[in-house]
Amino acid sequence: MKKSKGSIEAEISKSITQWEKDFLGRGSISVKTDIFRDMIFVTLQGILTPAEYEVCRTKEGILSIKKIRSEMVELGIVELNNFILNITGQEVKSFYTDLSTRTGERVMVFKLFNDYEKSF
Repeated sequence: MKKSKGSIEAEISKSITQWEKDFLGRGSISVKTDIFRDMIFVTLQGILTPAEYEVCRTKEGILSIKKIRSEMVELGIVELNNFILNITGQEVKSFYTDLSTRTGERVMVFKLFNDYEKSF
């Protein structure tokens, strides 16, 4: 039986949440995944710790937290791309991410080689 778009989005969210806990040591408060054309958007809420919010009170602190958090995610990119491949059968062409030090929200974008949304 073919999986629905919603069930695949939920499976990606669950896998990324588990990856955060295993690899980064803590998970976000909520994760939402959306498949749109050839992209998979993952929005993670509540990723910063209270201490990181304090560090982000200065411009230097903001840049430091963004740099460290990006480096941490990039260290796990092979595993993240494998989650996408295993769940969707699609290879990741490129990956983008950023976080808001004001809201504590991270956005991940997995750009695929094909328009995956057409398969639903």
